[in-house]
Amino acid sequence: MGAVYFYHLTRRPLEAVLPQLLERALAQGWRVSLRARTDAMLDRLDDALWTDPPDGFLPHARDGGPQDAAQPILLTLGETVPEGRDCLICVEGAPMAAAEVAALARGCVIFDGGDAAALAQARDQWRALTGAGVAAQYWSEESGQWQKKAER
Repeated sequence: MGAVYFYHLTRRPLEAVLPQLLERALAQGWRVSLRARTDAMLDRLDDALWTDPPDGFLPHARDGGPQDAAQPILLTLGETVPEGRDCLICVEGAPMAAAEVAALARGCVIFDGGDAAALAQARDQWRALTGAGVAAQYWSEESGQWQKKAER
């Protein structure tokens, strides 16, 4: 069974943090599914991944194309993780189920600490996933660097 890591954004926006997390996942040899709730968010992330890091881009595509299975990073609104994915990253309060995490190497929930609704949603996800027996870690960047604050 995989674990889920919760990333509480307090200093930097999602577009600044996400490329770093994706680079780490790709360095592990993982294929990533990045799930959001809205097309507008996927548009923002698609643009950010083409321009950051400044010296290149992170190979990715939006789902629904003929080469989805070959994409290292697949951006999606879908509620199922495509076969062959090792990591699921959820943003914008997108759902993540315990059964999904069990089939993955890693699940990640990234949320904006300045948004009360996002914070409440992340707390609900933490309770649901840990209540279902999923191993979880909570990371915060409030000190300026990522620090693990809790683990279950």
